[in-house]
Amino acid sequence: MQVGKIKLFTGNSNAQLAKAISNYLGIPLGRASIRRFADGEVFAQIDENVRNMDVFIVQSTCAPVNDAVMELLIIMDAVRRASAASITAVIPYYGYARQDRKVAPRTPISAKLVADLLQTAGATRVLAMDLHAGQIQGFFNIPVDNVFATPVLLRAITDLNLKDQVIVSPDAGGTERARAIAKRVDAQLAVIDKRRPMPNVAEIVNVIGEVEGKDAIIIDDIIDTAGTLCAAAQVLHEKGAKSVYAAATHGVFSPPAIERIEKSVLTKVLVTDTIPVNGPGPNSKIQQLSVAELLGEAIKRIYYGESLSQLFV
Repeated sequence: MQVGKIKLFTGNSNAQLAKAISNYLGIPLGRASIRRFADGEVFAQIDENVRNMDVFIVQSTCAPVNDAVMELLIIMDAVRRASAASITAVIPYYGYARQDRKVAPRTPISAKLVADLLQTAGATRVLAMDLHAGQIQGFFNIPVDNVFATPVLLRAITDLNLKDQVIVSPDAGGTERARAIAKRVDAQLAVIDKRRPMPNVAEIVNVIGEVEGKDAIIIDDIIDTAGTLCAAAQVLHEKGAKSVYAAATHGVFSPPAIERIEKSVLTKVLVTDTIPVNGPGPNSKIQQLSVAELLGEAIKRIYYGESLSQLFV
């Protein structure tokens, strides 16, 4: 990709992914100084000219979530005040996406609040990956491109070379996602019937579908504490599944997620690098897949005004 009016910057939350995107595009990461005052305030200074440039800022709003969000907002404000022509917030993992509606009286819709903050800070477009709730796109008054990690996960699932597999949705809400994968790999579909009395707590009631004697692959968008995932894997194992795998876009892995996965009946867990994974050793059950080429291609197509839907045909 030729360096023209495009500039690519990154915050600190996922610099490794940003560097991989930079390598794919063949353009260097922009120079910026991001530091903190003694009391924790974020300071950002753009160290090169961005006037009338199309600027893309890569920042996953993952743990520490609030720091990552503020860092992104402040970088965008600095770029906006430096007279950039456009600012695209590239958010591989959109924090607060699970707070997309009121689940009880007197509770916030934090995903909408974050959307408002991004627009106020100067975002003219958002590029996200596998938003937890598709309606979050409607929280913005600017274009939002929600790309999917499906091509990356499909390649990894195919490479497992499983002969008799069943794709499992961990809940009713994820059935559409799991069905799409099942169709592409020509596999049967099963659904876990669960109840969630409170955040990060789930009660598994039943398994809908045939899993006995099959290689089960649980498909989800987020793995947080992995409590639900490991419980689902155990139930599938007890129902006679020959082996249990999992594949998800975002590996949040809040403690003690990694420890739970390593001790579980899961054979392997596939996640992408939308969030950096710290902790798994070389013999870990967790395998991380790169979405750098997918996001890099999306950035290139946005810059040149080309179709993104062609990436998922």
